[in-house]
Amino acid sequence: MLTFNIEHKDVGSKARAGTITTAHGTIQTPIFMPVGTLGTVKGVQQRDLEEVIKAQIILGNTYHLYLRPGTEILEKAGGLHRFNGWDKPILTDSGGYQVYSLSHRRKITEEGVTFQSHIDGSKHFFTPEKAIDIQRSIGGDIIMAFDECTPYPCEYNYAKKSMGLTHRWLKRCCEHFDKEPSLYGYYQTLFPIVQGSTYKDLRIASAETIASFEREANAIGGLSVGEPAEEMYEMTDIVCNVLPKDKPRYLMGVGTPANILECIALGIDMFDCVLPTRNARHGLLYTQEGIINIKNAKWKEDFSPIDPNGPCETSRFYSKAYLRHLMHCKELLGAQIASLHNLSFYLWLVGEARKHIAAGDFASWKDAMVKKVQTRL
Repeated sequence: MLTFNIEHKDVGSKARAGTITTAHGTIQTPIFMPVGTLGTVKGVQQRDLEEVIKAQIILGNTYHLYLRPGTEILEKAGGLHRFNGWDKPILTDSGGYQVYSLSHRRKITEEGVTFQSHIDGSKHFFTPEKAIDIQRSIGGDIIMAFDECTPYPCEYNYAKKSMGLTHRWLKRCCEHFDKEPSLYGYYQTLFPIVQGSTYKDLRIASAETIASFEREANAIGGLSVGEPAEEMYEMTDIVCNVLPKDKPRYLMGVGTPANILECIALGIDMFDCVLPTRNARHGLLYTQEGIINIKNAKWKEDFSPIDPNGPCETSRFYSKAYLRHLMHCKELLGAQIASLHNLSFYLWLVGEARKHIAAGDFASWKDAMVKKVQTRL
């Protein structure tokens, strides 16, 4: 079973450092999880994920993997670990966020969600039970409950109605999960998801309900969907004050380096986001001194390393001018180098946060680092 051991707590914030143990290995928290939507982190080999980026866990996407390659192929392969050659922990989302993003292609009822594929327009029906079955087939160590993610802004009554639906779906997810064994002989863990939009009373009620299910860990959804950062921090703080302190807390879809640091200070242990790879493909790089748009003309004749003191060997080898050239020529290598750099930076950032939590000076380090990582160079 998944276990969580808290090893250090920061004296100036709610930050904590711990270790999560899963069937496919341990995860040192706080942790950032690279997103591998279709079974791959875009443009990055599994070898580089492990050896260069130092990833400890990656994500797979239920909606996308259900459509391609499909559960039949994944089951024949023996699950996603064997299909993609990644032998460390994997987390799969339930498809709820993708269904949310298909607002013009889906219909939500008490029973589940009917939606159209973005690939060919074919119709599909997800229930909480089916979302569990698909994630069993994918074989993630951590799987997510099926929920409804509300947009921002969201009217109070709709947010309350949606939250109630998410809670009823969670009950069905748990009942189905608990009676169906793993397909591949190792333990999988189900994470419930807190909803409630940006309404304090709803977030508290949802967190209390989620906690009452007494699962091994809990997630916070429905944030980083367009609300101001300060509202995200407020809701995160409120929920962390309610969720059990001895269990991992996963803030879904967050976010920028500054977002991550601020939310670690509020008591979050796990993060994921597509930003480091998506922005890398557009030439936006995160460094210890600030943000670089490598496509800008100012880097055209800058032959210094991309990040001379950075954690990624690739970033210390190639120059800014060379990477700018690759990006302007749309060479695939450019996106690959930038992705390796950004993901390495994110994993370095949470690793440094862990060190400072252990040292007891996280809060002061965080305040200084937040200013740096938001600076445009």
